Amino acid sequence: MHSRPLLYVCARPQQDAAAGEYASFRAATGLDEHTLHRHDLVRDPLPDDALERYAGFMTGGSPFNVTDPEPSEAQVRLEHDLERIAAAAAAGTTAALFTCYGIGVVSRMLGGAVTQEYAEGTGAVSITLTADGAADPVFGVLPPRFDAFTAHKEGTSALPPGAVLLAENPACPVQGYRVGDRLYTTQFHPELAPADFVARMRIYRDAGYFDPSEFEPLSVAVLAAPVTQPARLLRAFASRCRAA
Repeated sequence: MHSRPLLYVCARPQQDAAAGEYASFRAATGLDEHTLHRHDLVRDPLPDDALERYAGFMTGGSPFNVTDPEPSEAQVRLEHDLERIAAAAAAGTTAALFTCYGIGVVSRMLGGAVTQEYAEGTGAVSITLTADGAADPVFGVLPPRFDAFTAHKEGTSALPPGAVLLAENPACPVQGYRVGDRLYTTQFHPELAPADFVARMRIYRDAGYFDPSEFEPLSVAVLAAPVTQPARLLRAFASRCRAA
């Protein structure tokens, strides 16, 4: 019997960024287009049967923010679909991993708090596992301290009730958490290799994540960053989904 595929759900309006992110998730998980499908939530609502069709879900980032004062109609609609996935995962009827923008969607939906107080710049940061993270079957494949890429304008300032903190750092205390045993979040980007991150920086050069005049030195620093571990988290998550 073949296990059901997983689904990468995209929240990026920029087609080149969306394609690059999907390729990064595939490379990080080791899955191909037959085992990791792709769905563009910006342009198409989540299919009604998605929760039955797929063994699990992975969401990427977005230039959207849950703290945006006047979200577009497209943003409101896709956040509703992301919340549908998150609610099912929190209830244990599917598995899901939400990254960057996605952690904000989950935190808000489940009663946590999201503010612009914990924004992080563009580049590599050091992240530490909590004791619960080290014991977790997904996060626990990572070393106790590891480097990962971040670039975000908001962060979770208070965990949702019942959430278990798995990863942290001083600049953004909530770097990852779990709800139940099937809903996972990361503030950092576990899918990105250095060259992929530079490609994404080029697309969002004028989006307010960094001073455009700093693109070249930032790119040099990113390419030299020792970011090798986070993809292990994605492989562990995908393996658990496909084994279930």
